[in-house]
Amino acid sequence: MKRSEDHRGTPEAPGRVCTLIDRKLWETLTDQHASAPPKVWGAAYRIPAPKVAAVKEYMNIREINGYSIQYAPFQNAAKPEDMSATYQNVHIPSEHGDTIKCLVYIGLPDNPQFLGPQDPQVLAEHIVKSRGPSGENKEYLYQLEEALNGLSAESGDEHISDLARRCREVEARQESKQ
Repeated sequence: MKRSEDHRGTPEAPGRVCTLIDRKLWETLTDQHASAPPKVWGAAYRIPAPKVAAVKEYMNIREINGYSIQYAPFQNAAKPEDMSATYQNVHIPSEHGDTIKCLVYIGLPDNPQFLGPQDPQVLAEHIVKSRGPSGENKEYLYQLEEALNGLSAESGDEHISDLARRCREVEARQESKQ
């Protein structure tokens, strides 16, 4: 996890967002979810060459608070006919299984926004009450869970789903008190 002071929180009340971390770092952390799958699912976007500079400039402004630019291997695991309509437009035009190098924004432990693992219940309660210029922190989490689950039958994330479930429970308790 990392702080979000510019999108899902504010400097006075930072929200929380997920970050990719290197597997070697993950293995040094204590987390409530003892196992992690051997791969991370996501979507890669191919930017047309004439637009690369403008997109990178925009992304650097949007993502630079708390993230560092890294390059990581990305393996195209889906065939276009296996992908939902939502993700067909981001399919990498390559043969099934090709690996490419992708630019990614990753939270590193030396960044002051990096938080590392947190107690999931405390984290859920924090997420439910956080809001920033890009909207409610819980909506970010719910949309992330939906997007991950929509990539593939294997793409769900135990940590994200557990956190989303906890947030929904916190919301239900709050609504029942009103």
